[in-house]
Amino acid sequence: MKKISILLIAVLLMSSCVSKKKYLALERENGEIQNELTKTKVANEDLEAKFDVIKARVEKYNTKINSLVDENDVKFDAVGNTAVISNATKRQMRETLTKVDPYKLSQAKTLKDSMNLAVSYNLKRTIDTSTLNDDDDIAINIDETVVMISISDKMLFNSGSYKISSKANTILQKLADVINSEPSIEVMVEGHTDARTINNDRVADNWDLSVLRATSVVRKLQKDYNVDPAKLIASGRSSYQPLTDNDSRESRSRNRRTRIVILPNINKFFALMSDQG
Repeated sequence: MKKISILLIAVLLMSSCVSKKKYLALERENGEIQNELTKTKVANEDLEAKFDVIKARVEKYNTKINSLVDENDVKFDAVGNTAVISNATKRQMRETLTKVDPYKLSQAKTLKDSMNLAVSYNLKRTIDTSTLNDDDDIAINIDETVVMISISDKMLFNSGSYKISSKANTILQKLADVINSEPSIEVMVEGHTDARTINNDRVADNWDLSVLRATSVVRKLQKDYNVDPAKLIASGRSSYQPLTDNDSRESRSRNRRTRIVILPNINKFFALMSDQG
């Protein structure tokens, strides 16, 4: 009987030891899980804090954009991908568009299209339009922050020459006003020819003619209209960037042009083009 009692006590003690080991193991595992949970919670809180900071920055940026005003009232809207115009400029533009040909206006689908029409109208209005052949003589396009003005050679040069004609004075004066209005503006003047071969005592070929015409415009802007020469670039394109084929008199006339590429402040550009004086 005594032996049985001792054996029973031993079994109970062994059972108690096993349960305690399991308990300690589970307790240790629980502690590790709690530790990982705490780390995850801290990491999550850190991410949430960073997200809140980013969100606050975005909201601040959006608020700044939506509240941009100057003394003339002006919330800004995008033209294309990066250019912006103010409400004051948009009001000027809407007023100008009431004078534009209704058919052309009906073709304007975007703000950029409308700006192109308005700027083109104002620029053409500053010169003698009696000899203009609509958009074949002056074409204006705003592409993001770049204004590109393509001018037919007959508006700037005497026939077959790189000498600038007197009828170019008005338009070059207007362009000089725009260029001089903003210190950061840079201007590239590109000469383009048709594909007919040219060779004489003054001009070797179309490369020569296109460069000579570009440099003639650049020199006149510098000497007669006080444009800083550091802002100017003269470039000859010869006949290798035609607008159309060279199979007819009319198409060749379109290809002979000077393209002036400027990077302006759009609001200042439009204001200058709108100036009655």
